[in-house]
Amino acid sequence: MMRLIPLAFLTMSALLAGCSSMSGLSGDEAASASASTAPVSRQAARAAANVVQIQDDAGSVAVQKVEYRPGVSSASVERLARRFGCEGANGAGLVTEKGPVEVYRMRCENGTSFLAQCELRQCRPMR
Repeated sequence: MMRLIPLAFLTMSALLAGCSSMSGLSGDEAASASASTAPVSRQAARAAANVVQIQDDAGSVAVQKVEYRPGVSSASVERLARRFGCEGANGAGLVTEKGPVEVYRMRCENGTSFLAQCELRQCRPMR
C-alpha cells in the first residue's frame, strides 16, 4: 500500500505539469470561437446584399430590406395588430434576434407598418 502512494503522487504531478504547460485555447474553445464569428460575417454579407439605394430630388437614402422570419410571438402580434386596425397578408415577422426582448414588424394593407415589442412573450405596440 505504501508503494502506491508515491506512484499516484507522481502520476498526478505529471498530469498537472502537462496541463499547465499548455497555452492558448483548447480545441473546443478554438472551435467555438471560430464558429461564433462565422455567423456574424454571413449576417454582414446578407445585410449588405439586402441594401437598396433610393434616389430622389432630396438626395439618396440607403434602405435595408429585411426578410420575413416568423418568431415565437408572431401570432400574438398579428392579433394585436388587428385590434389596432392593421390587416396584413404576410403576418408579423421577427426583426431582431431571438431572445427575451423581440421586435416584430407587420406590413398593413393600407401601406403602413405595425411594430410591436415582446418581452418574455408579453407584446405591446410600439409608437
